[in-house]
Amino acid sequence: QVQLVESGGRLVQAGGSLRLSCATSGRTFSNYDMGWFRQSRGKEREFVAVINWNGGILYYADSVKGRFTIARDVAKNTVNLQMNSLKPDDTAVYYCAAKWRGYSLTDRTQYDYWGQGTQVTVSS
Repeated sequence: QVQLVESGGRLVQAGGSLRLSCATSGRTFSNYDMGWFRQSRGKEREFVAVINWNGGILYYADSVKGRFTIARDVAKNTVNLQMNSLKPDDTAVYYCAAKWRGYSLTDRTQYDYWGQGTQVTVSS
C-alpha cells in the first residue's frame, strides 16, 4: 500500500508560480513511477507530468511543457511539481499518483494509488 498526500495548492495570480509537493509513505518509493494529473470542473482528469521510478524518464503534457518541472526527492520520499508562468487554464484540482514501475506512464488508468488532491486556482 502507498499513501500519498499533496500540498501546496492555493490561489495565485496569472504569471505566478507554485510548488506542489506529494509526500509518500508505505512501500518503497524508489520502485514507483510518480505522476501528476489534474481535473478542472466538468472535465476529465488529465495527465500533467510524470517521472519514472529511477528519475530517468520525464514526460509533460504539451500544455505545461516549458512551464512545469517534476522532480523526485528520494531522501524525503516526495515528488514535487514546480509550476511557473501559471495561466487561468491551469486552474484545477491537482492529484499525485503512483504505480509500480513499468510502462504507460501517461495513462491515468494504470495508476493504482492516488492522493486526495490539492486545489490550484489561477486568477486573471
